[in-house]
Amino acid sequence: MKPEIEIYDTTLRDGSQGEGINFSVVDKLRIAERLDAFGVHFIEGGWPGSNPKDIEFFDRARTRKWKHARLAAFGSTRRKGVPAESDDQVRLLLKAETPVVTIFGKTWLLHVKEVLRASPDENLAMIGDTVRYLKDEGKFVIYDAEHAFDGYKDSPEYAMATWLAAEKAGADLVVLCDTCGGCLPGEIARITEAARSTLSIRLGIHTHNDIGLGVANALAAVEQGADHIQGTINGYGERTGNCNLTSVIPNVALKLKKHCVPGASLAKLRELSQFVDEIANLRHDPRQPWVGATAFAHKGGMHVNAVQKVSRSFEHIDPGLVGNHRRILVSDLAGRSNVVMKAHELGLDLDNDTPELKAILAEIKRREYEGYEYEAAEGSLALLIRRLMKHEPAPFEVTDYHVSMRRHKGGASGDSSICEATVSVAVGDQQELTVERGDGPVNALDKALRKALIRFFKPLKNVKLIDYKVRILDDEAVSRTAIAKSDRTVRKGPEDRPEEPLGGTEAKTRVLIESTNGRQEWSTVGVSSNIIEASLQALVDSMECALLKK
Repeated sequence: MKPEIEIYDTTLRDGSQGEGINFSVVDKLRIAERLDAFGVHFIEGGWPGSNPKDIEFFDRARTRKWKHARLAAFGSTRRKGVPAESDDQVRLLLKAETPVVTIFGKTWLLHVKEVLRASPDENLAMIGDTVRYLKDEGKFVIYDAEHAFDGYKDSPEYAMATWLAAEKAGADLVVLCDTCGGCLPGEIARITEAARSTLSIRLGIHTHNDIGLGVANALAAVEQGADHIQGTINGYGERTGNCNLTSVIPNVALKLKKHCVPGASLAKLRELSQFVDEIANLRHDPRQPWVGATAFAHKGGMHVNAVQKVSRSFEHIDPGLVGNHRRILVSDLAGRSNVVMKAHELGLDLDNDTPELKAILAEIKRREYEGYEYEAAEGSLALLIRRLMKHEPAPFEVTDYHVSMRRHKGGASGDSSICEATVSVAVGDQQELTVERGDGPVNALDKALRKALIRFFKPLKNVKLIDYKVRILDDEAVSRTAIAKSDRTVRKGPEDRPEEPLGGTEAKTRVLIESTNGRQEWSTVGVSSNIIEASLQALVDSMECALLKK
């Protein structure tokens, strides 16, 4: 089926210009293959005239078979005073051997005069000559009109003359670019409509997100006749980024009801978004529209109650259409529906008639008031609901623990420190006592607890802590580094004095940890005025969750 709207991906070129993003050649090939499988129509591989890495990418991409997408090499019009056939950068575009070549040229007289230092007529010749030469070489030529909208607002007649120069030279497509990303949707619509009424060839749109309107501006252009959208996965790009394809694609398909990517691909959109973030070594943004973890998360009790009855009352689409899913959050704002739906999500048999429901809700709200947070600690939440529903004893109990830190100054190897934890656990009528050293007090405690439990629960040897976060909840909070500076001992046991917070502060601390057994991941929480005690709570919950997951 021929698409009504073409999707042109420039993640590998424009997206890689975003701060903190650096793709290797292998990274670019992997992303390109995934984009091709997803069904985008064009993949802009890079600028072969700008760096050796992009040249290598095109050399290696040439040997692969592309099922859906056409590869595009990106470059500029010829230089001032140099014939297109003699311009080294233009020759490299041909050497990339891609079926598509995308070139950009100047629309704005400010750039023509102050950046290129060329006359207006010379700029028109540079556009026409380059397009004509590439067409004569058999290429599908896309002309990106840089600063199209700013240029049009400055001088409509000259801006239109540049676009007509590309059309007359044989360009297959003229793409209007909001390069500064500062236009409003009304401006985009008005200028796109003016171009549509004058040009005979197809129009595309390329927007940036500097004022947060990259996606809205692209859709405004589509509504005025543009049938080609350029953007990047997850909105990567210079400054605040480019038009986000993970938002544009479902908006085109599900809101404007226009065919773009294959229907089966839409359900893989979230997976594609996460894959590209992983390759870029970036944490996935949970607040991304459509594909983020919170895009279909419900927290308020009234909202959840409505969703439980009629999902579309608070969901603009079925989350599964874009590969996402509904999430029910449980907090101090929760109602009965939150708890029931969350329990079902966690695989627990709970409904509105369960006798323990009222007690579960009350306990969650009490704990949230004390500082616990279950939105990000679903492992601890599942345990809490199970304990109150099933009235089961815990599989083990920490009966005593001791954490100490000693620092030795000077010596041949300089300053050194030793962190040591002793943990005693009871499983039924059996006891186990272990001692472990670690890189810090929490690491030592984690190792000691796991070692003590492995004797009884062999699967725990595969469990490891993969993330650890601390938040001070009180205004008089002190630095977490206080724990590293203290040589005090923390004890917990039947004969011991009341525990004393390390660092001497009474501030409450929330600890969130994330754990894995190599196949699954889960998060747990602990809260105390003592960071070690809070850490132990979260670690104990983590081990108990692991036993349920085995």
